[in-house]
Amino acid sequence: MEPKKNTKSDVSRNASLYFAVGLTLMMALTYLTINYKSYDKSDIDYGMVDVDDELEEEIPITQQEIIPPPPPPPPPVVPEEIEIVEDEKEVEETVIESTETDQEEEIVEVEEVEVEEVEEDIEVPFAVIENVPIFPGCEKEKGNNAKKQCMSDKIAKFVNRKFNTELAGDLGLSGKQRISVIFKIDKNGNITNIRARAPHPGLEKEAKRVIGLLPKMKPGKQRGKAVTVPYSLPILFQVQD
Repeated sequence: MEPKKNTKSDVSRNASLYFAVGLTLMMALTYLTINYKSYDKSDIDYGMVDVDDELEEEIPITQQEIIPPPPPPPPPVVPEEIEIVEDEKEVEETVIESTETDQEEEIVEVEEVEVEEVEEDIEVPFAVIENVPIFPGCEKEKGNNAKKQCMSDKIAKFVNRKFNTELAGDLGLSGKQRISVIFKIDKNGNITNIRARAPHPGLEKEAKRVIGLLPKMKPGKQRGKAVTVPYSLPILFQVQD
C-alpha cells in the first residue's frame, strides 16, 4: 500500500518558476554591475544647477480700448401720399408739316436782296496817313509833308490867338503851364472827341473851348477812302507875373 503525499508539501511543484525568477534577478544584477559609473565631486559644477536667479518676465498690462456703439439709424422717412389728379384738359397736338418739296411744285424765284454796307470808322495816326487832313488855307501846299507842316502851323497860330492867356493868372497859377490836348478829325472833317489834361480844371475847360472853335477841314484819306485821324496838340505858355 503506497503512502499518500500532500500536494502542498511538494517542493518541485514550482521549480521552474523559481528558476526563472532567480535567473532574472541575476541578469539584472549583472547589468547594473557592468553599467555602474562613479564621478569625482570636484567635476560637478553646482552653479549650473542654481535656479534661484531665474529672471521673472514682466507681462505688460494693456488696457482695451472701449469703442462706443454706433449711433442708432435714423427713423425711416415716410413718403408723402401722392394724390393722383385726373387730367381732364385736352392737349392739342402740334402737327409738324414736312418741308420737302414735290417734283410737281413750282419753284418761286427769289428777288435779289440788297445788303447795305456798313462803313467802318477806321482810324489812322496822323504820322502815317497817306493823305493828311487839309486845314483851310493849306490846299496849295505840294506833298503830304508840306501839308502836315502847314496844318500844324495853322492850328498853333489859331490856338495862340483864341486862348485866354490871362486865365492862368486869374486862377492863381504862375510860371510855365503845359496843357496836353487830344482830338480827332473824323471822316467828314469835323473836330470830335476833344480831351485835355492840365494842372487846373479851368485850363482844361479853356483848351477844349478853343479846340472846339477849329474850322472844318478836308478829311484825311487812306487808300482813297476817308478815315478818322487822331491829333495831339501840346500847349505851353508862360504866365506873366
